[in-house]
Amino acid sequence: MSGGMGIGAAAPRSEDRRFITGRGRYVDDINLRSQQYAWFVRSPHPHAEVRSIDAGQALEMPGVTAVLTGADLEADEVGSLPVAWGITSVDGSPAVEPGFPALADGRVRYVGNPVAVVIAETRAAARDAAEAVNVHYEELDSVSSAAAAMEEGAPQIHEAAEGNLCFNWEWLPSAMAPDAKANTEKALKEAAHVVSLELVNNRLVPNAMEPRASLADFNPATGQLTLYTTSQNPHVNRLLLCTATLKMPEHKVRVVAPDVGGGFGSKIYHYAEELVVCWASRRLGVPVKWTAERSESFLGDAQGRDHLTRVELALDAEARFTALRVDTIANLGSYVSTFGAAVPTVFYGPLLAGVYKTPNIYATVKGVFTNTTPTDAYRGAGRPEACYLIERVVDEAAAQLGMDPAEIRRRNFIQPDEFPYQSPVGQLYDSGEFEGCLDLAMEINGYAGFDERRKQSEARGRLRGRGMSFYIEACGAAPSQAAGQLGARAGLYEVATVRVHPTGAVQVMTGTHSHGQSHETTFAQIVSDRLGVDFANVEIVHGDTGEVPFGMGTYASRSLAVGGSALVKALDKVVEKGRKIAAHLLEAAAGDIEFSDGQFRVAGTDRQVAFGDVALAAYVPHNYPLQELEPGLEETSFFDPENFTFPSGCYICEVEVDTETGVVEIRDFVAADDFGNIINPMVVEGQVHGGLAQGIGQALMEHCRYTPEGQLLTGSYMDYCMPRADDLPSFKVATRCTPTPFNPLGAKGCGEAGAIGAPPAVMNAVLDALRPLGVKHIDMPATPNAVWWAIEAARSGE
Repeated sequence: MSGGMGIGAAAPRSEDRRFITGRGRYVDDINLRSQQYAWFVRSPHPHAEVRSIDAGQALEMPGVTAVLTGADLEADEVGSLPVAWGITSVDGSPAVEPGFPALADGRVRYVGNPVAVVIAETRAAARDAAEAVNVHYEELDSVSSAAAAMEEGAPQIHEAAEGNLCFNWEWLPSAMAPDAKANTEKALKEAAHVVSLELVNNRLVPNAMEPRASLADFNPATGQLTLYTTSQNPHVNRLLLCTATLKMPEHKVRVVAPDVGGGFGSKIYHYAEELVVCWASRRLGVPVKWTAERSESFLGDAQGRDHLTRVELALDAEARFTALRVDTIANLGSYVSTFGAAVPTVFYGPLLAGVYKTPNIYATVKGVFTNTTPTDAYRGAGRPEACYLIERVVDEAAAQLGMDPAEIRRRNFIQPDEFPYQSPVGQLYDSGEFEGCLDLAMEINGYAGFDERRKQSEARGRLRGRGMSFYIEACGAAPSQAAGQLGARAGLYEVATVRVHPTGAVQVMTGTHSHGQSHETTFAQIVSDRLGVDFANVEIVHGDTGEVPFGMGTYASRSLAVGGSALVKALDKVVEKGRKIAAHLLEAAAGDIEFSDGQFRVAGTDRQVAFGDVALAAYVPHNYPLQELEPGLEETSFFDPENFTFPSGCYICEVEVDTETGVVEIRDFVAADDFGNIINPMVVEGQVHGGLAQGIGQALMEHCRYTPEGQLLTGSYMDYCMPRADDLPSFKVATRCTPTPFNPLGAKGCGEAGAIGAPPAVMNAVLDALRPLGVKHIDMPATPNAVWWAIEAARSGE
């Protein structure tokens, strides 16, 4: 019945036909009658007082409708951009959360900070008029480095944040681990070996294929606002619009996220631009549209990473880990973004155990304001930062002790019979077989033959290195109760509605959002498998708050583990009701009805009725148990998991380095992952490939750089290097499976894995190649320039 498109099938993506034929419908493809256009006037200074804004010349230009400023925003009592996750400092005080106005309220704090918006009849007219808006700035001292911002005498960015400190956080909270700090310090003092590193996790620009865009349409007659926007979580955007900024009744606001061209976390947040176009549409009574240019994306999209960390690993005489101490300075940028404070804390600290049985772990994080674009979640969100420092220091320990990197990891793995495993940093790991992933990766890599490959590289005048990493991540951003205790200001469940039509066709409304994750394929496979209906007769609806129940969206690799589980629960309800209808039609007891392959059968007989006939009976109830059941066949379920899921995996990378130019070429890359049960292996492989590309990009190429004062130096693709196809090898991807017990699918999540595990594997490989020359450390990205200078410094003895 399902046409071979059920769970486990490598079904082709249903979405692809419209995308590859140019029939996708993105925000910029949507145009409304009487639509006007917004263009933002942005600060060219990283820190300045706005003394005056003269819009007179701009307002006289043809087609210009209005020029709006922060004063207008304040007059209309529009709220500040909200923070969705609160963090508490060591002393019990809350993190400093300065107001974040959508248009500057007298001071700008980063280059690109919106100051005013021009509304005009055409995009070109709005842009031209924006250049005619005369803003008088009084420049102030500024700072872009988090370390420099903490120094005495550094420019003060927010009055409420003394020393530019947003929070001083520790993990775990003292109530959960009262002796964590003391025990970690004791273990470090008593250790046979202590390995320490100073690490930089470089700042990144998300660079989704589709720039952000918003189109707002306020209907003065009905008071209804419709916002079309590039969002990963439209219901959350609506909630924030209604409760924090525009303060409208939710039933009067509809948020639609149509086809969205990638997000990587950067389209989670409630941004200034989408708020401003909504407000402008309400104020002016016309639809208002804004689409970012790529240069605006570099300035205005929340950026990722930017950590400075000191990590210390203690080992006993048998090279078993006894303690890990981590001190991190996290650059938050100029304001606290929606989840900006959570990423370097609660999404980071709880993963610092990695896959190892390290008994004592203590971590501190200082969140610091700087005159840069705010940072927030970017693919992996805290998990890549944690994995990087763990796997770099573990490899360094292996090098210092003269051990094989695989052996030191194997010696410290959590064992299969220890699951569920309570880590010392608060996470209850669900399942895993880490040695199995290690063995699989080593087998595919041809681990034993590396020395021969190294010799072959040397014969070609290249240095060859091999790097390994092992990641584990927490997926699902749930459960709600635990997240609430950690500071979340929203629930983290998910919802699905299954509507069976009279013909037996099925429509699913899911609260998750697909912007590359393939929901329209994988969710349809689940329905096809469970109900036995043809794959082609299943429609997946998402991204429209006017059609879909309140859901939390897509991020943290949660769509399948949380959203898919809500779907399974709703399908179970459909089957249970169908069983009762079938029992009536077959004149049998409901307890005697079995369901499989799209047929309801009386157990032990050949009497059966098809699912489609049951669906028709539900809507044409001529022969129907009306006293027991209502007509219709539609069910909704919410799923709030009891725990995160914990995918894991082993990555092995081999590189060649040209010592004359510093160029690093990846020669081989193996990814062996454990994602639990897999719905569609082709989709999973694609997700891994994408993550690996981004992880390799961070390791070798990408770096968002500012001057010390905060001027962006990498504001275009001329300066910000992205990986291309010829920079990447043919990846070797394989999976093992230890299902999670924490959701009905046994699925763990796969979307962020590659971006988490790739950077340390690549950097470990680069350093393995260069150690014979005396190179001990290189920070990401290992660009040709950075590698060449490291080689020259080692050769000169610096």
